[in-house]
Amino acid sequence: MTFSYLHRYAALVHFFHLSRAVTPWLGAATLLLFGLGLLGGLVLAPADYQQGDSFRIIYVHVPAAWMSLFVYVVMAASGAIGLVWKVKLGEIICRCAAPLGAGYTALALASGALWGKPMWGTWWVWDARLTSELILLLLYLGVLALHGAFEERRVAARAGAILAVIGVINVPIIHYSVEWWSTLHQGPTVTKFEKPSIHIDMLIPLMVMFAAIMCHFAWGLLLRARGEILHYERNASWVRDLHGRR
Repeated sequence: MTFSYLHRYAALVHFFHLSRAVTPWLGAATLLLFGLGLLGGLVLAPADYQQGDSFRIIYVHVPAAWMSLFVYVVMAASGAIGLVWKVKLGEIICRCAAPLGAGYTALALASGALWGKPMWGTWWVWDARLTSELILLLLYLGVLALHGAFEERRVAARAGAILAVIGVINVPIIHYSVEWWSTLHQGPTVTKFEKPSIHIDMLIPLMVMFAAIMCHFAWGLLLRARGEILHYERNASWVRDLHGRR
């Protein structure tokens, strides 16, 4: 019963109306969580005993880096669904996730450079984590380029999905790079759940910021998906009725 209920929203018309109902709440949650997270991270959290206030870049860098991986997995999974089962919604989610993921990845790289300059003495090193993250950004840009390279949107969606699925191999490389190779990048801290290497007063705002950026992604994805759905279904009667009511 649950599967059939969820499968109902694979139909573009139902997904469109669901997204219209959800996006205002996601937008409000995004603003609230970002406000709380930034207040906690930039004002209330104590300074790090080694890095001082420079550590506060983690409240932007770490959530952006996490999201760069998460969004890529979402993009690749939805692209695979579109390829295998010819589900239009999968193609739409893949297309709409790409620019958001590229933005998070660029933000992770830029904020990491801002942190690296005072900590390492340089903006960039060809470190395993940094290099694989840069490759991730190039994969996002490649998917975006393929989406814009074909006039037929479904052909473009398939081409982008193929690259997204192939490139997903880079995700575990990024995640485990600090364990597989000797790197300058800091090892895992938050994900050591049995004993996180970060004080709880610093960890809570970080989790709030992660929740905020998750809501931001969902909000942005649904907004973009609604525009794509209207384009795909522009000749459908329900879209004409929607415009008529306006």
